[in-house]
Amino acid sequence: MSRPGSPCPHRPRRARGTTALAALAAALGLAVAAAAPAAPVSANVADANVADAPQQALREVMFVGNNWDGTADVIRSTGDLARIGRINVIPDKEQRLTEIYLNPVKLGYFLGIRLGPGEGHDQFVDDMYSTPDGSAVVVSRPSFADVVSLDLATGRINWRFPVSGYRSDHMALSPDGTRVAVSASTSNTVHVLDVRTGRQLGSFKTGDKPHENVFTDGGGRIWNMSIGEVNTALDEPWLDWTKGDRRITVVDADTFAPVKVIDMRERLDAFGRSDLSDAVRPAAFSPDESTLYFQVSYFNGLVEYDVAGDRITRVKTLPKNPATSEDRTTWVNDSRHHGLAMSPAGDRLCVAGTMDDYATVLDRSTLQEGPLVPASKPYWATVSGDGKSCVISESGADQVTAIDFATGRKTVSVPVGDHPQRVRLGHVPADWTGPAGS
Repeated sequence: MSRPGSPCPHRPRRARGTTALAALAAALGLAVAAAAPAAPVSANVADANVADAPQQALREVMFVGNNWDGTADVIRSTGDLARIGRINVIPDKEQRLTEIYLNPVKLGYFLGIRLGPGEGHDQFVDDMYSTPDGSAVVVSRPSFADVVSLDLATGRINWRFPVSGYRSDHMALSPDGTRVAVSASTSNTVHVLDVRTGRQLGSFKTGDKPHENVFTDGGGRIWNMSIGEVNTALDEPWLDWTKGDRRITVVDADTFAPVKVIDMRERLDAFGRSDLSDAVRPAAFSPDESTLYFQVSYFNGLVEYDVAGDRITRVKTLPKNPATSEDRTTWVNDSRHHGLAMSPAGDRLCVAGTMDDYATVLDRSTLQEGPLVPASKPYWATVSGDGKSCVISESGADQVTAIDFATGRKTVSVPVGDHPQRVRLGHVPADWTGPAGS
């Protein structure tokens, strides 16, 4: 592929990430704010008092979180991915901003998020899942340090849960759709909430900066991957020790008691890859959950881990884009590749090459990549409703793109809002076209 990093012709290229100076300033700001008392872990949650919705016909869709917009586009889950409607996920923006501006500690973190992970923008939506009955969508909002449930009929907030600390991040929905696990990245905590009421069912501690969450064993366990400090300019390999405690924490999903802690530093060293970071980023299990594939900071590739054997079995290095700067401080939040999805059959892996501006589908047996599909800062990868395609969010082009698992070729792109990141399958009422009055 020639120049996968070529910007989309219809819009100017965005800066790749924070400069070293901005990242360092953000880190200093957060350090000063951290000296102030932290918010209590057990936050007050408003009663939802939401009546059980009557059974109605549902439609499978995809929710696309437009992080800098504060909106979520709802698109078809297959075929042309056409947009069905849009949700404002920050209807309480003025109220939240007033609270933040009146609290110096909250303001310090709010501005730190803007300068650091937000690349100069506020982060209004990181992750989202719909409820099983399609009546609401649950959204984590990093800059507001909370999780909210939004009524899909009215667009109003059903409940709000302020996380411990000052930033909310990735979530995971239990297989039965009743619980959501959300990372509170500045308090090293994962909260598990009832999706209907917003009440906390439990929580557990993690390594530094909890990130990805995954339910396994039919909802019996939760895996959390902590990525450490990714917002500083201390990115040279010899400064890796400044990045904090990075580990996988596995807990019982009912009692929240630790089951296992996995230090990938030891496993990577044993495999002979002490050069790789142990900050586990997006991850995907094989259908039988025997094998875990994951990305790590700064690496253009992925790692294969045997769960039962507790060892790394393969490491795949993917092509670099010659147009990509080798200056690590220009890579967004220490990423190089960020986004990983597995086909339902378990025979293909889809990789978002974020800083290298491409996506590609790998044969899982050989880890051989297919065509490099040009994409502008692809930030996430998921699977279409029919399982035939990998869907990536192109945060640099404000669009989502489907890539056929069988051929590795792009099939369609559709425009969405500003800086799409997480894309999740969900449901809305069959006749839904957006909240009333939107």
